[in-house]
Amino acid sequence: MLIPSINRSLNELVDLLVQISNSEYARPCAALSNSTIGEHTRHIVEMFQCLNNSYVSGMINYDKRPRNKRIETDTEFAKNQINLIQNSLEKENKKLLLLQVVDQEELHVESNYYRELLYNLEHCIHHQALIKVAVLQYETITIDPNFGVARSTIEYRNQCAQ
Repeated sequence: MLIPSINRSLNELVDLLVQISNSEYARPCAALSNSTIGEHTRHIVEMFQCLNNSYVSGMINYDKRPRNKRIETDTEFAKNQINLIQNSLEKENKKLLLLQVVDQEELHVESNYYRELLYNLEHCIHHQALIKVAVLQYETITIDPNFGVARSTIEYRNQCAQ
């Protein structure tokens, strides 16, 4: 169920990218401290890429991402990167070591591939919620009502509706 949920969130993002011009994608949004939809998309993409690229070595450091400007300015390129991510998700679960610097202290945290996929899904949804704020300024763009909404919230809402 995890990988279909990730694919659903990434497909919602692609659905947005199909509707938005590169200039809208790269336009700063005051409500997001002048960050752009493209910057948030790049962040989502690069977190998944980092996990994928770290799978073989078993050591992940999300801070060491390339921050590829093309992902945040070119919607076609971003869609292609998302497609590559989706095609690389199916992997066997295995132990991983997360390396992170927090307040100048290097932490080493044991994890595993599925746990990191779950982290990336939740992280993706969080950034989609921020993207949704920027999308509200465009009357011609429509997004799924659940775009940027946590799966647990969607399930809760569905239970309340019954």
